[in-house]
Amino acid sequence: MPSAVVLLADGTEEMEFTITFDTLVRAGVKCCSAYVPPQTDVNPPAYATGSRGIRIMYDEVFDAARFSPNSYDALIIPGGAKGAETMSNNAGVQDLVREFLAQGKIVGMICAGSLTALTSKLPRQPLTSHPSVKTQLANDYDYSDESVVISDKLVTSRGPGTAFPFALTLVELLCGAEKRDEVRAPMVFPSGTPF
Repeated sequence: MPSAVVLLADGTEEMEFTITFDTLVRAGVKCCSAYVPPQTDVNPPAYATGSRGIRIMYDEVFDAARFSPNSYDALIIPGGAKGAETMSNNAGVQDLVREFLAQGKIVGMICAGSLTALTSKLPRQPLTSHPSVKTQLANDYDYSDESVVISDKLVTSRGPGTAFPFALTLVELLCGAEKRDEVRAPMVFPSGTPF
């Protein structure tokens, strides 16, 4: 069974977290949510407060040693301006991004979560993000306005509206195209939905 750790922080965009987590679980991916506290927070709360004020209980507090690529097949970083800032500036998160990719494991970033590619000093490659952070990424990467961009094992996406194609792409990479179709069908997307 494939496994994934899905990060979140205060200010994480709720749809990007929940749609991705839920879709992966539907595919049989064993998921763990890990709360990345602010650098100054020595007593993490029992839940993360998302960008729209929705409280999300997490499974564990982030610890880079606990979530190594030896234990998980994918590392997922959602957006939301404040949450993405916390995660992208966390040295442990940056180290894990590099470690996952170096071991051929999947790293998914959506919305402002794509800033973690920059702070992790990933080499120039295709990616996308929320338009609000495009200027911070466009000079260092081959920026695209596509909904989902795959660059080897790095998968990036744009925002809440692209969370489903992002999540289904991750399902396909982790579990295969047949599983993607199996998960997608009962979601009952409107006829003509392109993903």
